[in-house]
Amino acid sequence: MSDGSNPVPLVIVGAGPAGAALALLLASRGIPTTLIERQHDFAREFRGELIMPSGLSVLNALGVDVEKDGIPHSRPKEIEVFVERKRLVHVDAGAAMFGERPPLFVSQPALLEHLVALAARHACFRFLRGTGVRDLVHGGERVAGVRVDGAEGAQLLPAALVVGADGRASIVRRRGGFTAKERGMPMDVVWTKLPRAGWGNVMRLYAEGGHLLIVYPAPDGLLQVAWVILKGTFAELKSRGVEDWVREMSNHAFADLAAHLRANADRMMRPFLLSVITDRVAGWARPGVLLIGDAAHTMSPVGGQGINVALRDAVVAANHLVPVLRAGGDAAEIDAAAARIEPERGPEIDRIQELAARPPRVVLPRAPIARMLRTALPLLVRLPFVRAQMAHTNKLFLYGVTDVTLRV
Repeated sequence: MSDGSNPVPLVIVGAGPAGAALALLLASRGIPTTLIERQHDFAREFRGELIMPSGLSVLNALGVDVEKDGIPHSRPKEIEVFVERKRLVHVDAGAAMFGERPPLFVSQPALLEHLVALAARHACFRFLRGTGVRDLVHGGERVAGVRVDGAEGAQLLPAALVVGADGRASIVRRRGGFTAKERGMPMDVVWTKLPRAGWGNVMRLYAEGGHLLIVYPAPDGLLQVAWVILKGTFAELKSRGVEDWVREMSNHAFADLAAHLRANADRMMRPFLLSVITDRVAGWARPGVLLIGDAAHTMSPVGGQGINVALRDAVVAANHLVPVLRAGGDAAEIDAAAARIEPERGPEIDRIQELAARPPRVVLPRAPIARMLRTALPLLVRLPFVRAQMAHTNKLFLYGVTDVTLRV
């Protein structure tokens, strides 16, 4: 950092959950912070809307109460899981099951706007909307800032540290020379919405060979549909027309949902394909630059962990960075603090990615042995040790693998 009268800000690239949360944590503690977002607003579709108790505890630490703050959200009253047309799970999704913080589907655009608005209350915070990062700026062997294009034209923004929180297509990851290892099973998600009228407040998952169909009440009052399929299989379905692929989708659901899908085929929002990538960067920090959130580790949609682990990354990053930045630490001290974040977060990321890779290996393959295993699941889950393992796995998805507590 420069002298204390005019400190060089910490620059965060990407105002997703990790970036916006970290910006709020830093700015509220007096750390000069510039948050850069290439879009002008957040009015777009997000895949990560499910916030687990682990993520809700972070929001609580940030001073955010989804319900009291009027952030659009939905909470299913029931959760049902069907495998090969047999109901495997049926639970009440209320406090009796999940305690004080039952999972919520939250409007991510509204949540991000709220986090940015809270950060904007602090004079040391600067938010650049509609500003794209073109490259990293180096000062010797260390990253010293970013080059951006925005409303004020091309600029060079110096930084005490550049944090890449700019998602799976992170320019900070690319320009910083980071490499990632891909994990998990190749699959895609067809993402669409349709009218919810006539559908109850229930979340359902249907698993059959080659398909995983998920429906839940979205925060905007519509019914969200996520159809997880083997990578490369959607193009042929889509070429047959909407009616055909909706029919194929409905073939994997119970009669009530199948009828709902067919009745609303002409009112579906434009379906689009999400290419699922699960990867992990080895080494999140280099001199002058740090990766967090999807930029450091893209999560599988299985288990709904993306937004939750991103929020937890922000807390751990703040725990390590705030003391050093408050003390006016030099470049070496800042880099040392940044380098301590991945060793703390890595074990949780690795464990969650490994657990999330398991269900697709059972659900998606079409081989006879895989179908036999799926058919046997209703019997297997009656076994005490299987139920204990399922309960343990669910606990990790809900509450996290490691303890993450805001300490600054």
